[in-house]
Amino acid sequence: MSPLEAIAIGLAGLAAGTINTVVGSGTLITFPTLLAFGVPPVTANVSNTIGLVPGSVSGVVGYRRELVGQRPRILRIAVASLIGGLLGGVLLLVLPDDAFSAIVPALVGLGILLVVFQTRISRWVAARHDASGAAPRDPVLGAWWVWPSVLLAGVYGGYFGAAQGVLLMGVMGVGIPESLQRLNALKNVLAAIVNAVAGLLFAVVADVDWRIVALIGVGSVIGGQLGATVGRRLPTPVLRGTIVVVGVVALTVFLLG
Repeated sequence: MSPLEAIAIGLAGLAAGTINTVVGSGTLITFPTLLAFGVPPVTANVSNTIGLVPGSVSGVVGYRRELVGQRPRILRIAVASLIGGLLGGVLLLVLPDDAFSAIVPALVGLGILLVVFQTRISRWVAARHDASGAAPRDPVLGAWWVWPSVLLAGVYGGYFGAAQGVLLMGVMGVGIPESLQRLNALKNVLAAIVNAVAGLLFAVVADVDWRIVALIGVGSVIGGQLGATVGRRLPTPVLRGTIVVVGVVALTVFLLG
């Protein structure tokens, strides 16, 4: 690896850490960068996943104010991300590289639609509950389908990870009665868990390039702090618009790729 390549990978990690903290989809920067430098796809994927773990933790620390009072929610929903991340990591190791090529665009597209129509869908869900006389949504976890949906997002995140944040924000924004900024903080926690559990698995059984891990890790830690500084200052409509734009870019990359 040349010094220029090392600098480029570190900068890609910084950009990915920033984007992951604000929205998600930082993998769309680091993964293609690694491929461009001739890193084998599976090695690039597993090394990238491990390298982004410190950045995810950095983003959690940066958003710590928005996490105040969410401990019960984190403890209950984190289990879904833990299980999902482990399953996704196992699938990456045992399935062909193109196994998820058909479902990934659909998942990203669904996440975008959920974010765009979040307010309208949330009102509709609440009205349906009131009309049917059903029990109100759990104030901690929200609708019943949030937990299994977070688990599925974790499976996807452990397998590849790009746009995992878009999916999580779409699901939680509709299903959990909470502000987008506080949900974004929760998203960072869940993404960190998915990356950590999948990364631990990869570190034990996969071919990891630890130089890449170190470069992306250092860059993503700095990016996590930058992302938290920027992200928490965004008004809700701007944050929602940012999520949608990044999601559309991710979807376009998947479809063209």
